[in-house]
Amino acid sequence: MRSIWNGSISFGLVSIPVKLMNATENHAISFRQIHTEDGGRIRYRKVCELDEEEVPASETVKAYEDADGTVIPVTDEDLASLPLPTAKTIEIEGFVPSSAIDPLQLDSAYYLSANGVPAAKPYALLREALRRSGKVAVAKYALRGRERLGMLRVSGDVIAMHGLLWPDEIRAPEGVAPDAGVKVRDAELDLADALMNTLGDADMDTLHDDYREAVEELVAAKAAGEPVAEEEAEEPGGKVIDLMAALESSVRAAKESHGEDDGHGGEDADVHHIGSGRGGGAKKSGDPASKRTPSKRTAAKETAAKETTAKKSAAKKPAAKKAPAKEAPAKEAAPKKATAKKTGAKKSPGGTRKRTSA
Repeated sequence: MRSIWNGSISFGLVSIPVKLMNATENHAISFRQIHTEDGGRIRYRKVCELDEEEVPASETVKAYEDADGTVIPVTDEDLASLPLPTAKTIEIEGFVPSSAIDPLQLDSAYYLSANGVPAAKPYALLREALRRSGKVAVAKYALRGRERLGMLRVSGDVIAMHGLLWPDEIRAPEGVAPDAGVKVRDAELDLADALMNTLGDADMDTLHDDYREAVEELVAAKAAGEPVAEEEAEEPGGKVIDLMAALESSVRAAKESHGEDDGHGGEDADVHHIGSGRGGGAKKSGDPASKRTPSKRTAAKETAAKETTAKKSAAKKPAAKKAPAKEAPAKEAAPKKATAKKTGAKKSPGGTRKRTSA
C-alpha cells in the first residue's frame, strides 16, 4: 500500500512513528462528459467572471467571502503560518468505550503502519493496550490542510484509524421521526422478532454492488455492439398493507428460503396499490419479502396469455342447437334433396321416382 501521510502517534510521552494508508477504495464507475457530435471530451476551465478570460492555476488563490459579501484573499503562506500542532502528529486526547462513538460520526478509514524497526515495539504496546482495555482512542490529526478528529481501534494485528466528524457537524434529526401517536402492538413486535431470527445473520462477505455490475455489463454490451436489453421502470406508488398479514407472510417466506417448513398455510397479505390512478381490488402477494411487483411488460404478457386460453376454450365447446324457425319451408326441403343425392335417386320420364343401386 502507498502511504499518504507520514508522522507519529503521540501517546503521552511515547512517540510512535507511523505511516497512514487508505483502508478503503472506491469501486464506483466514473463517467466523462463528451461532445455527442464528435466524441470530444468536455473539460472545465477556470474563467474569471469579470473579464471572462481563462486564468492559470498560478494566478488563483483561496479567498473567504464574508457575510456582507466582502472577499478576503487567503494565501497558502497565510495558512502555513498558523499554529497546527497536529500537522505531523496524531495526538491522542483520551480513551472511551467504542459504544460512546456515534456511527453517524464515522468518516474515512485508514490503516496505521509502524514506520521503521524502532516503531515496532511502541506500536505493538499501544495495539495490545487497546485490545485488552476494549476501548478506542480519540485523537486529533491534520490531513490535507485542516485539523480533523479521529478514532484509533484494533483491527486484527494492525491499528486502524477512522476519521470522525466533529460533534457540531452532526445535524439534529428535527422533523424526521414519525408522529408520536404511532402505536406498535406486542403481537407485531413478536412477529418482527420472529422474522429477524429467521433471516439470521447477514453474510457481509457475500454482499456486492448489483448496480455497478449492471453498469459494467451495459458498457461491455455497447462496446461489443450488442443490443441493450431495456426494462420498463416500475410505477411509483405507495402500498397500504395489512401489517400483521405481511409480517406472517414474510416469516413464512424466510423459512421457505432457508429450507424450513412451519406447516402453516393460509392467505398472504392483501396489498392495495395506491397512486397509480387505476381501479382494481386487492392483489395477493405470494412473497412480499422477495418478489417484485410485475412490470407493465410482464402484466401485458400475462393478460394476452389469459385471453388466448379463453378463446381456445370457447372454440372447443359445442355450439348450442337453435330452435327451428316456424316459417322456413325452403330449409325443410334441403335435407330431402341431400338424401336423394346421397342414394342416387333419379326421375323417370313418367314423373315417378325410380331407385337405382349405386
